[in-house]
Amino acid sequence: MRCDEVARLLPETVEGMPVDLAMQTHIESCLRCQAELARYRRMLRALQQLRTRFLEPSPSLLAQTLAALEEAGERHAVRSLLSGRRLAYAGAIGGAALATAGTAAAVILARSRRRAAVA
Repeated sequence: MRCDEVARLLPETVEGMPVDLAMQTHIESCLRCQAELARYRRMLRALQQLRTRFLEPSPSLLAQTLAALEEAGERHAVRSLLSGRRLAYAGAIGGAALATAGTAAAVILARSRRRAAVA
């Protein structure tokens, strides 16, 4: 057997699956595969230890989480409000500019018609 073939089967080996003779012989003679098998076993032990450990959250964790969510919601609402106001201001300024331009055009047109009528 080769190391790449053994590497694919090592996780099953650690979990207790039976090992064929060729694989067993290779692991016994290959330091690389022995080290890989030892890493898998350490990882499995560490995962098993995690099952028995429970972390108790601090009593203020819920209050802190709710406060952070409320603050984030308020920031979002303020941003939405400001972006809406900006759009309204831009529309008002654009409308005023258009009205001013229209008034100026009407005044110029009226003056030109008066001059044409007088002449």
